[in-house]
Amino acid sequence: MALDQTTAHHDARAASRTAADRMRPVRVWLYAVAALIVLMVVVGGATRLTESGLSITEWKPVTGALPPLSEGAWQVEFDKYRQIPQYQQVNRGMSLDEFKYIFWWEWGHRLLGRLIGFVFLIPFLFFLWRGLIDRALGWKLAGLFVLGGLQGAVGWWMVASGLVNRVDVSQYRLASHLTLACLILAATVAVAVSLKPLRRPEVAPHWLRGYSRLLFAVVVLQIFLGGLVAGLDAGLTYTTWPLMDGHLVPPIENLLVQQPVWRNFFENVLTVQFNHRLVAYLLLALALGHWLSARRARGMVARRALVLLVLVCAQASLGIMTLIHQVPLDIALAHQFGATIVLIAATVNLVRINEAT
Repeated sequence: MALDQTTAHHDARAASRTAADRMRPVRVWLYAVAALIVLMVVVGGATRLTESGLSITEWKPVTGALPPLSEGAWQVEFDKYRQIPQYQQVNRGMSLDEFKYIFWWEWGHRLLGRLIGFVFLIPFLFFLWRGLIDRALGWKLAGLFVLGGLQGAVGWWMVASGLVNRVDVSQYRLASHLTLACLILAATVAVAVSLKPLRRPEVAPHWLRGYSRLLFAVVVLQIFLGGLVAGLDAGLTYTTWPLMDGHLVPPIENLLVQQPVWRNFFENVLTVQFNHRLVAYLLLALALGHWLSARRARGMVARRALVLLVLVCAQASLGIMTLIHQVPLDIALAHQFGATIVLIAATVNLVRINEAT
């Protein structure tokens, strides 16, 4: 009987390895898509920091893939830009060459979005044709493709908010756009990771699964809050740490000055930045607690928890540097890139812990 059980165990592991090898091209493809999404998030951050996002005032999903090809075409695009409040109130007198600089950032961002769509769709159809994708996986991947299309629409919805009566985009829409991109990234990574079973069984306390979900949720919340900070340029206002406007905790009357009270959490620069700081502290504490708890499980469970803790510490350091140096482009983009890496680590941790026994 014992021999039969051992033989069955080895057969199951061999079958699992065979299935994993068969799905390797699908995993590699999904990881490539995830890498492009990370690049998209970083380029989106550069577009925001260079105030380039409103340079293209129309949404042309097909014909917009081509940039202006003549001086006359460039002048037409520039004339359209000169009709919006950002040019009239902020960039009046901008030269055509200066316009081209911001145009290329936004055009590159949109082109990258189109590229991701092609990189996703064409291999998806190929793998379907080859029979590598079953019905359950097919529905998951189709859902990702739909979310990608929705992300494009949300991106235009964000841009449209800055074309009339504003000189920038709505922080609500910017935070939504960023958060949706990161959720698509997390879902893509989760599907890819799930296609490769664990090499050897891992053991983790049942309650650690709930902890990993909480940690993931707080990472997503922090990304949303970071979007609000970016949308309000809140990182340029209070640039000291650990004190903020001379206080560890700003006076409550300043934090809740706007009415109704809920608006402070989305529109009050002081409150938005303070919340981003608070959740950073919370995330750091949760990552530390998660690692201390995961150490009991040992093995890869503990190692992944340690990696996540190190990444959260590094991201917090980048956040502080971004703040005290008043949001320089290089450090700010490193901070945005760091957010995606922390999210990926939290996603892998979540998937693997929930696969553990």
